[in-house]
Amino acid sequence: MFLKRLLMAAAVAAVALPASAFEPKNVECIAPANPGGGWDFTCRTAGRLLTEEKLVPGNVQVTNMAGATGAVAYANIASKRNDDPDLIVATSTVGITQLAQGKYPADFDAMRWVAMLGADVGVVMTKSGSKYESLDALMKAIKEDPTKIVAGGSSGIGGYDHLRFLMLAQAAGVPDDALKSIRWVQFEGGGDAVTQLLGDKLDVVLVDIGEIGGFIKSGDVDALAVLGADRLEAYPEVKTAKEQGFDVEGYNWRGFYMGGKVDDAAYQGWVDILHKLYESDAWKEAASKSGLTPIWRGGEEFETFAKESEDKMHQLSQAIGVIK
Repeated sequence: MFLKRLLMAAAVAAVALPASAFEPKNVECIAPANPGGGWDFTCRTAGRLLTEEKLVPGNVQVTNMAGATGAVAYANIASKRNDDPDLIVATSTVGITQLAQGKYPADFDAMRWVAMLGADVGVVMTKSGSKYESLDALMKAIKEDPTKIVAGGSSGIGGYDHLRFLMLAQAAGVPDDALKSIRWVQFEGGGDAVTQLLGDKLDVVLVDIGEIGGFIKSGDVDALAVLGADRLEAYPEVKTAKEQGFDVEGYNWRGFYMGGKVDDAAYQGWVDILHKLYESDAWKEAASKSGLTPIWRGGEEFETFAKESEDKMHQLSQAIGVIK
């Protein structure tokens, strides 16, 4: 299980980190999407807690820089702010998937990969009152006619949300050669996708539960399944896909990168700062309330993990014909 492997590795890696003399100034966190998405949540929650826990001086400025599922922000950092020691950028499996498919204007080594603080999990949802009132009903409809359903999420064709939806379709028995027939619409964030769902522009949305938890709690949408190994403490009533006969997991880790020319002192300083944030009760509480499982990887370990994630997404994308 992906999450269990992450947790075991995190336990082994949970050692004291060396103190750093680095202290950032005028900290900024770029969320490469519109407000309301997972990257926005990562920046705003981490930024608020960094200030409240007095881990950085002053307030953290959060800048939304939407465009091409993170590519606009990646290009901006690579060309204009590649050595900025006070800038961190939210990233996740979604961004790594785009990178693996060659959709970013620079490669993996253009950035320094700082740390991950946890893993979110995908959720499948329909508008409250939809005729697709269960995961089984939805999957049966897709199997009968892959073109019948209009689905959407926070990534484009071949992006991580799309890949997770295709894995569900495969588990439901949709042949590989029919997967391309499934209609998919991209949005810049989970909030945008759910808004279109509520406006009857979509039949189903698959995004991370941390992005859109408020819609579930308000009753505007019906959560048909979470793509985790177990039910979430924050949403105990939502069954896993596995419980319903679909052997699919879809975790999305959340972390940060910096410009590739940031010096070692600033890089290690941010690893230390984010580790202190991770260890705080405030982060554990905020993460759990949002359905995020706290998991730590930092520094070289995180860089290795992120590179392995890129390689895996590249292989999966080739397998379904998204890239050659």
